[in-house]
Amino acid sequence: MKKVAIIISPNWRDYAKKYLADCAESIRKQDYQGEMKIFITDNETSPESFNFISKTVSRAEIILNKENDGFAKGNNDAMRLALMQGFEYIVLFNMDTEVDKSCVSNLVKTAEENEYAGAIQPRIMLFRNRDTINSLGNSTHFLGFGYCLGYREKFNDNNDKLRDIFNFSGAAVLLKSNVLKKIGLFDEEYWMYNEDQELGWRIWLAGFKCVLAPEAVVYHKYEFSRSSKQFYWMDRNRILAILECYKIPTLILIFPAFLVMEIGLILFSLKTGWFKEKIKVWKYFFNPAKWRYIYRARKRNQSLRKIKDSDMVPMISGKIWYQEVDDWKLRLINPVFNLYWRITKLIIFW
Repeated sequence: MKKVAIIISPNWRDYAKKYLADCAESIRKQDYQGEMKIFITDNETSPESFNFISKTVSRAEIILNKENDGFAKGNNDAMRLALMQGFEYIVLFNMDTEVDKSCVSNLVKTAEENEYAGAIQPRIMLFRNRDTINSLGNSTHFLGFGYCLGYREKFNDNNDKLRDIFNFSGAAVLLKSNVLKKIGLFDEEYWMYNEDQELGWRIWLAGFKCVLAPEAVVYHKYEFSRSSKQFYWMDRNRILAILECYKIPTLILIFPAFLVMEIGLILFSLKTGWFKEKIKVWKYFFNPAKWRYIYRARKRNQSLRKIKDSDMVPMISGKIWYQEVDDWKLRLINPVFNLYWRITKLIIFW
């Protein structure tokens, strides 16, 4: 049996007190027969948070960070330890999840049966409406926006099939250690949000796959409002992802649509009070000190490339589908962007 590292997403402030006990208890009940070990990073650690975590999950290996180093680095700190200790599979669970007792077994089974699967996501359901989907994998819009597939739909037999997905949700996923050693871990520049999108994209570029394993089930205490307030990270990071992952000709083709979207986002940010956050995004990209990072990250990703953009664009969406945002402007512009992307896909041969 393969050794499995279970990494519960980083604690910060009162997250552990809110969520850890239920998450850890569901992990203790797993029916997986092989070796499992829990790792937890305590960001902005204190004696109180460390004592609480160590009492709640007595056998966990706890990584203590004095600062809040973000979701990406917090998970990476734990993953580096797991890799050093020889764990063959690394499973990430958000602290605000509860895990079906056969989840790890089903994830490992899918990993064993699919050689080229680098990331295997379970079926993520809403905790308070357990027959309702949170994520059947994540989709990426051609301008970098990410969203959950199947969100708020009822699960049925039509969804109960192993399938390829463009990228996984960081809320719950199995990652193969041999793949991570080849392509690297989360990009820590992302700090929070879209780091799963970029890593999933990198997995595909390197010739591996991201897949959904619907028989493995996780229940997520998901709240859209917690994500929607992080405008800066979500907007900045989706631009980073497309700059780092597309080929240059693809970036040139989508640039007119990108400009139109930026104008729309400026108007949206003025309406919602996020204009300062939007300006902060552009200050980031006009900072020459950041250009070196973007160049290095792009070089890293393109050096992994085993497949063409033309192989990947069928999985990339022309529609933005934020199911919690029922805005007439979004409904109006979606067909325009979708048509633009359909034409663009016909042009891309590289």
